[in-house]
Formats: sequence, structure tokens, C-alpha cells
Amino acid sequence: MIELRTPAEIEEMRPAGRFVASVLEATSAAAAVGVNLLELDALAHEMIRKAGAESCYIDYHPSFGASPFGKVICTSVNDAVLHGLPHDYRLRDGDLLSLDFAASVNGWVADSAISLVVGTPREEDLRLIDTSRRALDAGIAAARTGNRIGDISRAIADVAKAEGYSINTDFGGHGVGRTMHGDPHIPNNGRPGRGLPLKPGLVVAIEPWFLATTDRIFTDPDGWTLRSADGSRGAHSEHTIAITDGDPIVLTQRS
Repeated sequence: MIELRTPAEIEEMRPAGRFVASVLEATSAAAAVGVNLLELDALAHEMIRKAGAESCYIDYHPSFGASPFGKVICTSVNDAVLHGLPHDYRLRDGDLLSLDFAASVNGWVADSAISLVVGTPREEDLRLIDTSRRALDAGIAAARTGNRIGDISRAIADVAKAEGYSINTDFGGHGVGRTMHGDPHIPNNGRPGRGLPLKPGLVVAIEPWFLATTDRIFTDPDGWTLRSADGSRGAHSEHTIAITDGDPIVLTQRS
């Protein structure tokens, strides 16, 4: 079921957006050569505790997950692009790290993701990350009253295709509200003018993610981490936004 939020409810969602942004800022700043992925998860966990927030991940067990997630942040490294389960791994120079985090504050959820390079970057990784960020900006710009879901999807795809990246549509954006994942689904490729009409009060997470040389993925033996089929690296960018009568509101905007 798709729910439209009142202006007052969107204001109530702002603290969740600010908190999620702050955790991604802190964990991305802490990500350095030699830092363990479990340390990043512990940092996010402690911030949740201090804020009195609730994790959206730790007990999360959808049909595509082998078991409850058990951690509070997704840490996807190099050829992992989505749902990276934190484990005993120390970041190395040149690693491409994607952090995805969602939490509930006062009953409202926000969801966001960021990709970065730890240590010395490779040019091709920076281009991949930049493409995901520009695709996110394009998707947000298309999230306006009078457009449709397909307009967001096409805006994302146009950026990726211009850089020569193929697109997987198995996972994409989604509705956000009292729970982390809801309708509508927002694929990262689509036809303009098609799909659900966008109306004021619709709150969604838009999340382009791309792999360098493939659009095929497989699930790691941990039952969660999604990796590229050919070992190429991935990047992931995401914001939770609210559609209004004017410009969309980016609830998870980082400073």
C-alpha cells in the first residue's frame, strides 16, 4: 500500500533523516586502512544506542536473506555492492567501500547510502562512484509532482548508460515511512511517462547502484552480500526524499 505523508508528518521524519546522515558521515570518516568492518558496525551501533534510535537491519529477515541480518549497517567492499554483511575484514589501501544505513527515530525511518575509496583511489573507481552520485542527483531532480516513477528510473539510467555501465533492476529504490521497505519499487532503469504518478507526500528512497563491467550479481555464502558476477567493483548512492508541490526535500542530506 502506498501512503502519502502530510507536511506535518514529513517534518516528523526529518530527525530520522538527520540521524542517518550523521551515522554515514561518522562511519565514512572512520573508514581507513586497517579499520575492521566490525568496528564500523560497532560505531553505528553505539550511535543508535546514544540517540535512542532503532536499527532497521539487525532483525531484518526478508525472503532474499538467509537469516536475520544481525548487524546494523551494510558494508560492501570492492566486488560487493549491496547488503554487505559486516565481518572480520580490515580495510586495505584502495578498497572501494559502500556503506548503507537505515534507522528508525520516533517511529519514522530514513535510509541512505554512500560509496568511497579507502586510501589511494583508482581512477575507474572514482568514475564509478561519481556516476552513482550524479545518477542519484538526476533521479532526485526528476522526483517532482506531475512526473511518474518511470521518469526517475529513466533519469538514473541515462547517466549510467552515458558512462557505459549496464543496469541491474533486481534491486532499486522503494517507499519509506514507518518501515524501511515499502511500495513503490523504483527500478534504476525504466520508461519515462510510465508507472505511478508522483504526488506530494510520497516519501521514497532513490538508490542507483552500478557495477563496472556487468549487470549480473550473485549472493555470497554469508547469505546476504551481493557481489558482481565477474568480480568487477560496484558503487551505491542513496537518499530518502519527500516529494512536494515544489522541489523534493532530501531528508538524508549530509553536510
